[in-house]
Amino acid sequence: MVRAMVRRLVSNSLTLAAGRSQHHQLRRLNIHEYQGAELMGKYGINVPKGVAVGSADEIKKVIQDVFPKENELVVKSQILAGGRGLGTFKNGLKGGVHIVKSDEVEGIAGKMLGQVLVTKQTGPQGKVVSKVYICEKLSLTNEMYFAITLDRKTAGPLIIACSKGGTSIEDLAEKYPDMIIKVPVDIFKGITDEDAAKVVDGLALKSAERTSAIEQVKKLYKLFCESDCTLLEINPLAETAEGQLVAADAKLNFDDNAAYRQKEIFALRDPTQEDPREVAAAKADLNYIGLDGEIGCMVNGAGLAMATMDIIKLHGGTPANFLDVGGNASESQVVEAFKILTSDEKVKAILVNIFGGIMRCDVIASGIVNAAKQVSLKVPVVVRLEGTNVDQGKRILKESGMALITAEDLDDAADKAVKAASN
Repeated sequence: MVRAMVRRLVSNSLTLAAGRSQHHQLRRLNIHEYQGAELMGKYGINVPKGVAVGSADEIKKVIQDVFPKENELVVKSQILAGGRGLGTFKNGLKGGVHIVKSDEVEGIAGKMLGQVLVTKQTGPQGKVVSKVYICEKLSLTNEMYFAITLDRKTAGPLIIACSKGGTSIEDLAEKYPDMIIKVPVDIFKGITDEDAAKVVDGLALKSAERTSAIEQVKKLYKLFCESDCTLLEINPLAETAEGQLVAADAKLNFDDNAAYRQKEIFALRDPTQEDPREVAAAKADLNYIGLDGEIGCMVNGAGLAMATMDIIKLHGGTPANFLDVGGNASESQVVEAFKILTSDEKVKAILVNIFGGIMRCDVIASGIVNAAKQVSLKVPVVVRLEGTNVDQGKRILKESGMALITAEDLDDAADKAVKAASN
């Protein structure tokens, strides 16, 4: 599936990078659709006219000032997750995207703002809609799919396009695999007219002018490179009745390593849409990704963290997170890591797996003891220490008086953690 491939490519790159960068919460910045559309507009990319609003009071003014002659408008809920159109609000409203009469915008937007929208990507907990995006209604005659991502195989940007769009790219890849084209771009040469023409021809335009469409593709590529994107996805990329090619959607992710030179873009980050545990971890300079399992993991090193998660699965358990404290974690960071792990109500046991090289086992042990004093540990903790200052670390844990479960190796630790979580 194309989107799954796209995200896996990026995810794998981040995992590898995590092993090289000990003190950085490696993530992909995700911004809202209205923010992406505004950024596209700055690059000369055709987007629908639209305004994001956060309260009912703003809606009337926007309609009067921006859309005084429009009979119908599109109201789009803004959350950082896909599948909004087919989502359901917890208040019962069906769909996160509605086309309504201008005098109905206030009513429908009022049912969205401040409400929780559940989609196939949010999980059952959903996400709160803090803004709605009010856009002009365009007469679309053809809907297509367009994306640019990073591809390991070609070691550069890869443009993915399909002459059908507006629906799940996974479904399109299954039903119409021959319609999906992939055009790699030489990172040194940049996009050529020939590259852009291949994309446009693959889209099989019906009314849009080919030359202007080629220019739009080149502008999209320029945005991708200059803004340090890891993913630029438009679904649908559409043709209007006037023969214009328009980005009727905007999903953009950005490389966190470029935050220092993309300050304006990274100022758009919306932490209210992120997992609060991941936000706390980022502040503490920890590498954390929340999962859905019952065994909390605290490990040093991305590779060891992945191995720990795998062996937990091998013993019949499921990891609740990926948490790499890195090779130079301080005692205070270990304490913060425990706070994050214990804040997850699904966690039934915690597995600490430290192989001390640069990271000292006595520092981890002291952190565990201090964390126990600050956090009410209500779940069993399994600890496996090996490496630098391991004897001092074990002595600190033993003298603490804490009821810890010690393990001699990773296999033993995983087995004990799974059994502890099931008791």
